[in-house]
Amino acid sequence: MRVLVLNPGSSSLKYHLRDTAAANPAAGILASGQVDWPPDERSSATHLHAAFEELTDTMKRPGTAHPEAIGHRVVHGGPQFSTPVLVTADVVSAIEELSPLAPLHNPASVACIDAAGKRWPDLPQVAVFDTAFHRTIPDFAARYAIPEDAYRAHPVRRYGFHGISVEMACRDTAEFLDVAPLNAIVAHVGNGASVTAVRNGLSVDTSMGMTPLEGLVMGTRSGDLDPSVVLLLQQEGATADEVDHILNNQSGLLAVAGSADMRTVEKAAGSGEPQALLAIDMAAYRLAKYIAAYSMVVDRPDALVFTGGVGENSALFRAKVVAWLRPLGLGLDEGLNMASQEGMREISTMDSTFLCS
Repeated sequence: MRVLVLNPGSSSLKYHLRDTAAANPAAGILASGQVDWPPDERSSATHLHAAFEELTDTMKRPGTAHPEAIGHRVVHGGPQFSTPVLVTADVVSAIEELSPLAPLHNPASVACIDAAGKRWPDLPQVAVFDTAFHRTIPDFAARYAIPEDAYRAHPVRRYGFHGISVEMACRDTAEFLDVAPLNAIVAHVGNGASVTAVRNGLSVDTSMGMTPLEGLVMGTRSGDLDPSVVLLLQQEGATADEVDHILNNQSGLLAVAGSADMRTVEKAAGSGEPQALLAIDMAAYRLAKYIAAYSMVVDRPDALVFTGGVGENSALFRAKVVAWLRPLGLGLDEGLNMASQEGMREISTMDSTFLCS
C-alpha cells in the first residue's frame, strides 16, 4: 500500500509517500519533503495551505504514484486515544477539543486532516498519537501532587509527547546494538524537545507533561519553571491566554537569544554573543540534568540516543550535554561527534559507560 504520512510540527510540515510493501524501508520512500516557516511564529492556515500546495505539487510529478491511504501524526491524544484510529468526524472533534493541551500542534493536525480529506475524499485516513507510547508510565511518575478533585475533574497527568519518534528510535537502537529488551534514554531535541526514560522497551518517564510545555528549554517554550511565574505574569495584568502565548510562543531560546532556531543561535554563539552562549548552556544543562536523573530510573542504560533536528545535527549541543555527564562515565569521541553521517551511529568513546548515538 502507498501511504502518505503527514507530520505537522510547530514550525514545519514533513511528508513522506511510502510503499509499505518495499523490502527495504529506504527504497520504499516514493516522495518526501519538508516545508518550514519561522519557528517563532504560531502555525497559521496560511503556512499550512502553502505547505499543502507544495505537497500536492510533488504528488503530480511524473512517475509519482498517488497515495492509497493517509497517516497523520497527532501530538495529543489525551486519555481517549492509546492506539492508532481511523479518522472520523468524532475523532476530528476529539483532536480539536484537545487543542488547549497542544496549542502549537493539534490545530495543525486538524487542518491537515481537513485538507487531505478535501484533496483525496475517498482515501482512508488514520491518526497516530504521540502520547500513546507513554501510556506505560506508572502513576507515581504520571500524577501531579494536586488535590484529588482537581485531578478527577480535569485531564491532569503526565501524557508525554514525541512518542512516535522515541518508539522508532528505540526500535532502531535495539537493532543497532542487538539488545532486547532495551534500556535507553532518548533525547528528542528539535524546536520542541523532550527526553524519555525507556526500561525494558517501555516508556517509564518523560520530561513533557500534561502539555508539551513542561521539561526542557525549547525553541519558543520555557520548559520547567516555578508555577509562581504564572501568577506573577497574571498579577502584572496578563490574561490566561496571554500567559499561554508567552510561555509557548515567546520563551525558550527565542526569549534568551532572540531566535528560536538553534542554527542561528549557534552562529551567534560562535561570534561570542553572550546571550546566545547563555541560551545554549541553559538548554544543554537542563537536558543533562534530566539524563542524569533518568539514568537512575532506567537502571544501567544501554544507550543515550540523540534524535530530532538539533539532536541529530548539532555536534556542539551534544558535546555540551555530554560534558555535564562525565561523572556518570559518559565520554564523547570528538571526531565521531563532528563527523557528518546519515542514520544511526556511535559517537561515544571506547570506555564510555553507555553508548551515545
